[in-house]
Amino acid sequence: MKNIQCKVFGHDYKVTRNVTYHVKEYTCKNCKRELTTSGNGNLTELTPKFREINDVLERIHHRRIMRINSKNHNTSNLKEIKLRIA
Repeated sequence: MKNIQCKVFGHDYKVTRNVTYHVKEYTCKNCKRELTTSGNGNLTELTPKFREINDVLERIHHRRIMRINSKNHNTSNLKEIKLRIA
């Protein structure tokens, strides 16, 4: 009976996980169908293969963001030290 609403009105997808800025995972509120953004930007069924790819992408993305933030933090600390010396 859950699928009848989706067949009549269409799926009601909600973002369940932000993998990167451009890749997200979606779940239908009614039928629990799971989709993800593919490499070309289309929505595809979330298979175990895509789930694993998204896990790796998320880990790489998180490390990159942390590295960029730490570099920005370190450069701002160096500027403060130089200002104190001068």
